[in-house]
Amino acid sequence: MTETVSGTETGASVGARYLLKLSRPRFWLYLAGPVVVGVVYGASSVGDLFSPTALALFGYFLLPANVLLYGVNDVFDADVDTANPKKEGREVRYGGDRRVVAAVVATGLLGLLTFAVTPSVAWPWLAGFFLLAVEYSAPPFRFKTTPFLDSLSNGLYVLPGVAAYAAVAGTAPPLPAVVGGWLWTMAMHTFSAIPDIEPDRAAGIKTTATALGERLTYAYCAVVWALAALVFALLDVRLGALLAVYPVAVALVALSDVSVDRAYWWYPAINGVVGMLLTLGGLWRILPPSAVVGVLNV
Repeated sequence: MTETVSGTETGASVGARYLLKLSRPRFWLYLAGPVVVGVVYGASSVGDLFSPTALALFGYFLLPANVLLYGVNDVFDADVDTANPKKEGREVRYGGDRRVVAAVVATGLLGLLTFAVTPSVAWPWLAGFFLLAVEYSAPPFRFKTTPFLDSLSNGLYVLPGVAAYAAVAGTAPPLPAVVGGWLWTMAMHTFSAIPDIEPDRAAGIKTTATALGERLTYAYCAVVWALAALVFALLDVRLGALLAVYPVAVALVALSDVSVDRAYWWYPAINGVVGMLLTLGGLWRILPPSAVVGVLNV
């Protein structure tokens, strides 16, 4: 059953339960995961991994940032979401409760503290995240309603990781890492829009997916994910090989009888495994497996 919150409902527990579901727990790592990867690759010692700055960024992008991002989306998509089947069961449908708006504003204000705990080298990346997180759904830009700009603007998901790397390392990450991550998020966003094609068309919403249609959107995602893998290969061939799982996976979905509505919910698990392998690779750079074995044998 879809959960809505109307202005007549009361009780902090109801509001908390709603906000938790609004934050899309299944997708928490889409923002917090890049922070982990950014910290791991920006760190030069084990101590850097657990610095106050790293922990503060992880804490904010794990929950509050997700309330901000998806809360803005739900508030400004209230009319569209009345016909969106994705709002049944796994997500919530905004019902006009002012507490929801207040919570979204509060998480945005809380985000200002990320500037206070990070060096200035991270600020442009943080500013980019907050700008895109709001303007993806909100006027005046509302990028999500313009084909290809909706895809391009979803580079916002990689920006927490870039900011985390910069905060820990004191410099921005290599350009191929930023470009490759941006391309990955573009394809991931567009793939996630495929189940929304019919509801969006019915509501008059124009997106990359509605413009291309399902079959061409699969092809678009495969090409962009392949480009992401190629760019990451410029950093390390192993990274490129790992990211190559995505164009292969989307091709399998497109050529199979599996419904995209079902496949869509597999991706948090796929992304979690890929993110874990990326993180382990970065950790082994700081603390090689041989060193870990040596410590265990002492």
